[in-house]
Amino acid sequence: MSFFYIEPEVSGGLGPKTIMDTSAHPPVIDKLNYEFESWLGDDIIESFPCYLVTEKLAKQLLLNNFSGFLLDHVLVSTSEDFTELNEGESLPKFYWLKIKGIAMEDDFGLSADFRLVISQNILNILNLNRICNADIEIVTIGNESV
Repeated sequence: MSFFYIEPEVSGGLGPKTIMDTSAHPPVIDKLNYEFESWLGDDIIESFPCYLVTEKLAKQLLLNNFSGFLLDHVLVSTSEDFTELNEGESLPKFYWLKIKGIAMEDDFGLSADFRLVISQNILNILNLNRICNADIEIVTIGNESV
């Protein structure tokens, strides 16, 4: 099976209500507040070290019984810039995509350098959704660092 690195759209960052332990690398997030600065519409987004998926994508991931992840609650907020630029528009519901798998074994995993690694099966589902702003690169044996 093929595996891929994916760098999703960054639509914002960790908001002020995020609770985390910064003594570890990557920081350990106990409660996630994702504050949107913008959103180009992709169904998977990130802000290191966290990933979010839309409710639509979350349902597809659960329906297919993929491995290596958990879904959890995220507190979503928007910046003043987001509100001004997107007046009257609302965001879809998002879920925190917690990566728990082993890269190159599970459908979701993190490489040794903390890049998100997904299986071909996940890429197939993502391609049925919106991932226009994600950078995707195949993992080859010569450049893998899990």
